[in-house]
Amino acid sequence: MTLQEIAKALVAPRKGILAADESVGTMTKRLDAIKVVSTPENRSLWREIMVTTDGIEVAISGVILFDETLRNPLPNGKMIADILKGKNILSGIKVDKGAYKYNENEETFTLGQDGLTERLEDYKKLGAVFTKWRAVYKVGNNLPSAAAITGNSIGLAEYALLVQKAGLVPIVEPEVLVLKGNHDINKSRQVTEKVLKDVFYWLKQFGIKFDSMLLKPNMVLAGKESKSQATAEEIAQLTVEILRKTVPKEIPGIVFLSGGLTPDEATGYLKKMNEKYKGLPWQLSYSFGRALQQEALRAWSGKSNNIKAAQEVFFVRAKKVSSARNGK
Repeated sequence: MTLQEIAKALVAPRKGILAADESVGTMTKRLDAIKVVSTPENRSLWREIMVTTDGIEVAISGVILFDETLRNPLPNGKMIADILKGKNILSGIKVDKGAYKYNENEETFTLGQDGLTERLEDYKKLGAVFTKWRAVYKVGNNLPSAAAITGNSIGLAEYALLVQKAGLVPIVEPEVLVLKGNHDINKSRQVTEKVLKDVFYWLKQFGIKFDSMLLKPNMVLAGKESKSQATAEEIAQLTVEILRKTVPKEIPGIVFLSGGLTPDEATGYLKKMNEKYKGLPWQLSYSFGRALQQEALRAWSGKSNNIKAAQEVFFVRAKKVSSARNGK
């Protein structure tokens, strides 16, 4: 497949991406919440439960993995990329090395450029065909700063260039932490628009092929502590409005992150956008982590006799999110 074909396949009708690329630290928090010890075996078993769920290929086009999951056999002895390939699901890999706090406001740059070219070659051999790199932006008084915006935009552009040169599709993830704080939705809209404009300015400077990448942004939301919360209608309207202003039409698709939303909220807002806005130049899809996994993880709770039930819960949510792509 060409890079354009891979990018298009990831946002095929009614399909989207499962983000299962939680770092050891993040996965430990998720397992702690259900009172399961975070051993490599348990982390691996949870990923196995998801990817061996019958029928998920109707809703899942690709899975973003973490290094240890792509590299090591699952508890059933099989390699995860082989299982996914058998279901016609594409394997992806998170390639950034996390965020570095660099000022008193705890703004961050994303690390991971060192040795990236060599790692990409390694991941290709292990079966990955696409990648993900996340940059994070805080919302607040005079935040994000110009340094945080430009530094992370250049980082995302360098990453995308190296990935396309290596023959993989980059997912570019500029996440504005819109839910953290007491700001209203208009503040989130201003910051998200500013960030996306800068990201695409630098992607263009670096010569990124827009038809061979995907964008993974946040939805435009009011801070959780804001007294004025927006309706699904307003969220859909403002989100699509800024995407129209900032995202080139050559981009095959936008795969939203769920970023702390509940499964129902993330699914509902995606449904509203697809219901209300037809004929957009790009597909509006999903790359959900928690919003796809949370209910099933609780249903499993680390017990072997709950695996079937957890897979059923996971499949139900995947089908709901898939339907949201048709505005249903």
